[in-house]
Formats: sequence, C-alpha cells, structure tokens
Amino acid sequence: MYNRILIANRGEIALRIIRACKELGVETVAIFSEADRGAAYLDLADEAYCVGPAKSAQSYLKIDRVISAAEVGNVEAIHPGYGFLAENAQFNEICRSCNIDFIGPSPDAMQRLGDKNEARKMARAADVPVVPGSDGLIEDHEEAMKIAHEIGFPVLIKATAGGGGKGMRVAANDLVLKTALQQAQTEAQAAFGNGGVYLEKYVEHPRHVEVQVIADQHGNVVHLYERECSTQRRHQKLIEESPAPNLSPETREAICAAAVRMIQGANYHNAGTVEFIVDKDENFYFIEVNARIQVEHPVTEMVTGVDLIQAQIRVAAGEKLPFTQDDIKIEGAAIECRINAEDPDRNFMPCPGVIERFIAPGGPGVRFDSHVYSGYTVPPHYDSMIGKLIVHRKTREEAIRCMLRALDEIRTDGIRTTAPFHKMLLNHSAFAEGKIDTTYVERTFLQS
Repeated sequence: MYNRILIANRGEIALRIIRACKELGVETVAIFSEADRGAAYLDLADEAYCVGPAKSAQSYLKIDRVISAAEVGNVEAIHPGYGFLAENAQFNEICRSCNIDFIGPSPDAMQRLGDKNEARKMARAADVPVVPGSDGLIEDHEEAMKIAHEIGFPVLIKATAGGGGKGMRVAANDLVLKTALQQAQTEAQAAFGNGGVYLEKYVEHPRHVEVQVIADQHGNVVHLYERECSTQRRHQKLIEESPAPNLSPETREAICAAAVRMIQGANYHNAGTVEFIVDKDENFYFIEVNARIQVEHPVTEMVTGVDLIQAQIRVAAGEKLPFTQDDIKIEGAAIECRINAEDPDRNFMPCPGVIERFIAPGGPGVRFDSHVYSGYTVPPHYDSMIGKLIVHRKTREEAIRCMLRALDEIRTDGIRTTAPFHKMLLNHSAFAEGKIDTTYVERTFLQS
C-alpha cells in the first residue's frame, strides 16, 4: 500500500478521496488554485500546495505544476478523480515516467478507449453490441449520406473525442445531414482539437444505462451492476440510480456480462464504467467507456457495500480484488441528485457566490458528499456542482420518498440551486413509474 497520494482535483471528489485515504492509513497531498485557497477540506490533507491562478487551464490542468507538487510532496501515486486530467493519457504517461503511479488504467488503454471510434472497434471484437453505423470516421458528406441511407434516418453524428454532447448532431434527412455534419466537425475541433466524427443510427427515446466495473492487475474483472442515468438535460446527468428500474433480469445479466467482456478485451485495470443505450425493446448498444471514477459512483457503493475509491487505490497498488463476482449483490435501491449552483428558473444559469447559511440534509439512509459550508464562496471558474445527495432504502419507492424529504432539508441561503427542480422531477409520475429516457426531462419540463 502507498504511504502518500496526491489528489489532482478539487472540491467534493478531493474530499471523498481524502476520506478514503485516511481509512487506508495513507497520507494525502492536496493541490488548489487561488480560487480554492482556504477551502475547509484542504485542512484535512496532510499537505496542500497552490498550483496556480483560478482558471483551470493555469492550475488544475497544468501538468508540469501538478507533477511538481507531487515531487515536492514526495508521493508515490496520483489520484485524478473525475474531470480535469482524469482521462488525459499524456498526463497518465508522464506520471508513470516520473515513477509516480497513476490511479487508473494504463495510458494505452485510456487512449484507445478515449477514441470513441476505436472503442467501437474494440466493442465489436469483444462481441459487445454497437449501434449500427459507420465503420470508421466520416470524411465527407457523400460518404455520410450513403451510410445514412443504408442504416436509415434519423442518424446521429458524434465526435470521436470528448463528450458532454459537444460535436453531436441529429439529422432526419439529407438536407439536414450536410449542415449537421459541418457543425459537428467544427464544434468537435474547437472543443477537443479533433474534428473527427462518425455516424450511427439514432435510437429514439433511449435509456442511458451504465455498468460499473473494476479490474485488478491479476486478471480479475468484476462488475458491480448497473446504474440508470437517463434523467438528463442537454446530455448532462441530473439524477442517477441503482439498480435500473424496469430492466428485466435477463437484460441486466446480459448488459453486465457485455461490460466485463469489453474491459477484458481492452486489457484494462482499475475502475471504469461501460455506458450503453437501451431501446424500448431492451436491445442495448455500447456507447463508450469512461476510464475513471464516475460522479455517480456513490449509488453503486450504497447498493453493493463496496468502497470504490479504496478499491481503486488497492488495485493501483498491485493488490488483488478482495471479492469475486459471486460476492457482489444488490441490496435495496439508491438514488443520487447532483445539486448544482444553478437557477432552474433562468435556464439553469450558474449561480456562484457566498453561501450565507448552509444546512446539510441527514437522517436514516441519507448521504451528502459535499465540500461546502456556511460562508463558503462558490467560485465561477469550475463546474457548478456543490454536492451530491445520495439516499439508500430497501425499495425504490422508499428511496424516492427519502430523497424528497432530504431535498426539503437542504439550505443554501445566498445562492440558488437545482434542488427544487429535482423535487419536481421526483414527484412526476414518469419518474415514479420508472418510465424515463434521455429526452423525457426536456420533453416534459423544459419545452417552451
């Protein structure tokens, strides 16, 4: 086991990793930007170093400064969390070249899986279903039109790099396809420095179901079942839960087995998430692999009892997984709401500022992963999430009621948050019945 780990992140996930390390008896080194100077969670780390000004490009994304902090802090490993450098294969490689373990997959696995077109090829090789589409990147409109007519409209144009909905367009006919292709390529180039796009059949009203996996360096791969992530706005997840509602046992078994095959074929070590879309007939298709811990990992922890951050650290240190597939069982139901400093009444405009009074929810079955407190200033420079509210109860119905109660308890005087919007979603009959897909939030709540 490591003696010291640097956490190359901030906020909620940095605090989460500090807590996991403390329980393992591992010292931590935190980094921070000028915008995060004085944040309370930094006091819980054994050391903390400033790596630059507020802008992430000059601090949390500055590889040389992160490595310098790691060397000064005399660490043996770096945990990247999620976001920032977590899926940067170059950073991964540099860490290892400096004799610092990267708590994540190898640079090669990360790079290959990070290219969505390459990942689709790997999925096919592992007998994992993929959405019908182009075999490779689309070079021009004529090629796109030919493939679109073969698989049938509507089609989805997707960037091979990145995510979050950037470089993604839907085309319903030839005329729209030409314009959408140019837009997607331009947006992908601007966002990721890579304008490559591919084409696939657009699955209407799909569900977004992902499978949590973890693999050690001794050939063991275990899945920790699935999460439902269909409650989204503009491809950004709002609510996640485990297990997925209204998913047959046969589909659950098949989708989890497919995720394991995907990871085995990629020679992948550490935690990862294999993402799928599921159509109305429960046909499922591979989307991508997230080669890192996910924001929504706590719902899996709650239903399986596995501490995923500790498992990540143990696997990176060379330990074997302490459990087998037969040991992993789902107990109860867990739901997570991402609480963002945004104003739902003003098109989810970011709402940074001082939290004058903060009261965290609590009580049976409630977990709140957050770094904020009364007097904390939410900076405008980073993602607007200020915490993750997670509940775990015996049934999904009980979990929904518990979440509604917990949302009522949150107080963040001084800023607006998405908590009222979450309450509206949870109270809707579609959510209660588990009849959700990736477009239902916008169709039901956000149409003008």
